[in-house]
Amino acid sequence: MPNRELRRQKLPKRSEPVEKELVEYIVRSLVDNPDMVEVGVIEGEKSTILELKVSPDDIGKVIGRQGRIAKALRTILSATATKSGKHASLEILD
Repeated sequence: MPNRELRRQKLPKRSEPVEKELVEYIVRSLVDNPDMVEVGVIEGEKSTILELKVSPDDIGKVIGRQGRIAKALRTILSATATKSGKHASLEILD
């Protein structure tokens, strides 16, 4: 059997971080007003901060009971960012 070397393909550079697209997608599916969802990005060398704004009526849906949905979002975000070698945090703004 020939020895095959795995080759990693380099993907083109994106203008928006994958983490931003992921958070937008998940949050838009949770809320009643998906057009009001805004995700701002603050990039650092080793960390990324995502600032999430939603309609005041939807803030409870994003946070969830006892913060469970917000915690789940942060866990998914952290796992995605770790894959790229960065740290990411999510701030939910009023």
